[in-house]
Amino acid sequence: MDRMDDVARVVLALEAPDVAEEVMHFLDRSGRARVVGTADDARQLGDAVRQLEPDAIVAEPSVAIDGVEGSSLFAVATRESIAALRGAVRAGARGFYLWPAEREGLLDGVASTLAARRRSASRTASVVAVHGARGGVGVTFVASHLAAAFVRRERTCVLVDADPVYADLTQALGAPDDARTLGELSTLGDELSPSHLEEVVWRHQAGFDVVLAPRESSLELPSDLLLRVVDAAATGADVVVAHLPRSLDAGTRAVVASADRLLEVLSLDVLSFRAATRALEAFSPLALEGRVGFVVNRAARNEITPGDVQRVFEMAPLGVVPLDGGVPRAQDHGRLLPPKGRVARAFDRLAERILEEMPTVQELAS
Repeated sequence: MDRMDDVARVVLALEAPDVAEEVMHFLDRSGRARVVGTADDARQLGDAVRQLEPDAIVAEPSVAIDGVEGSSLFAVATRESIAALRGAVRAGARGFYLWPAEREGLLDGVASTLAARRRSASRTASVVAVHGARGGVGVTFVASHLAAAFVRRERTCVLVDADPVYADLTQALGAPDDARTLGELSTLGDELSPSHLEEVVWRHQAGFDVVLAPRESSLELPSDLLLRVVDAAATGADVVVAHLPRSLDAGTRAVVASADRLLEVLSLDVLSFRAATRALEAFSPLALEGRVGFVVNRAARNEITPGDVQRVFEMAPLGVVPLDGGVPRAQDHGRLLPPKGRVARAFDRLAERILEEMPTVQELAS
């Protein structure tokens, strides 16, 4: 893959030359974006967009408002003002960022346009990222049982452990000590292909393939490795489930931005709801509108109910998994719960609902 195909292509339109230079250098050094053209006014901006067809436009509202409209526009200003905010809204900007205070958010937003292009390029799979903002909500449990439910729905599924620090799926699934891991792919860089991935996947007895995280938590992995693994897995399966860590580092954000669906796992307590709210705020530059869903795990009689998800997050949960006292013992022994029972039926309903709501590959490409 050409390296230029692996970064978001940006046209820059900022009036102050020193600010434009700062933004250009920041984006180019990030490894996630590259400025391919610049403009000084609205006319030049329109010409550059037509000729270069960039993934993203970074522009001052005063320039963008007459130069271009669209979801790929990111408005930037050095100070916040009502006029600048109104200009960004009128131009249809995806986001408004103060420079340099919010430069990381700007980079996330720009990089997310590349993720959208990835989703519509060579994938045959839908990618479901499973995240939990609070430790202990059951991300490992949800991701592994959801993968099994997809197989029961007659879908091929690859489960990717994108948590290289703790690698909880290895224990929870009872993977053998000699199973290969994604750590063996860390030196391939741009050359990583689906055939390389086939050499390291481990087949679980429930019928899904697993890409295990390295056993050595200290192993240094390239920041883009997890996304490359997900992309490779998505070229040959029906569904890819990405088991995410709590951390909101660049690797996690890249997988989230690239996913067709983000499942945020909740438990029925205030701290879980608060943590999820903060995580979604951190993910907001990734333009996840329409792609976020909530899964309530270990639901039982409680002061806080699944109905409160609708009240707090303005959407009902996609799935509610009942409390089952056998879960800790099953995970300690590297087993999934039986494919029949209340928990399995809950995951079957969740998998069916995700599949029904997923856009087809053709829709993604349009």
